Amino acid sequence: MPYLMQPAIAPGTLSRTPQPTLRTADGDLVLRPFEPEDAAAIHAAFQDPVLQHWHIRTMDSADEAGEWLESVRAGWHKETCAQWLVVRAADGEPLGRMALRSLNLEDGVAEVGYWVMAGARGLGVAPRALTAMTDWALAAGFHRIDLEHSTGNEPSCRVAEKAGYPLEGTRRSSALHADGWHDMHVHVRIRQD
Repeated sequence: MPYLMQPAIAPGTLSRTPQPTLRTADGDLVLRPFEPEDAAAIHAAFQDPVLQHWHIRTMDSADEAGEWLESVRAGWHKETCAQWLVVRAADGEPLGRMALRSLNLEDGVAEVGYWVMAGARGLGVAPRALTAMTDWALAAGFHRIDLEHSTGNEPSCRVAEKAGYPLEGTRRSSALHADGWHDMHVHVRIRQD
């Protein structure tokens, strides 16, 4: 049975090209595809108690981080996710991660995921990197990008607002964290915003 509409993004659009490297508007930050050499930095980031508090997984070794990186790189080719390491442009120092998860090319919808390393928090890394990734995603054909965070995670709320993601609502008791069920704020960017 044929569909009445064409996909928002044709299958193969992402996977037939290399994952792009992105820059923030000020040029200070680079979002680049992950490389196998990033395993040690990723493992170190996951040792941070703040990052652990808001995430549902751990990273127990650099080898485990390497396996995770392989799945991240495969996600681009499968068109299921697009993830970048955020680095300082001046010296390549890893500062965080930006991700578009749960890519739905047919509907042009994706979910945001991100974290910033402890030493880079409070420097505006997350909102600038999120803006760069969002600009790329909307230009690539995505129609709606969802950003959800625990209502208890006020820094993520500020990141969303600074990056132009207005609050759409609250999903009650919708995410299980290590400390129990959390209400989640839903922030959204839509292409015509």
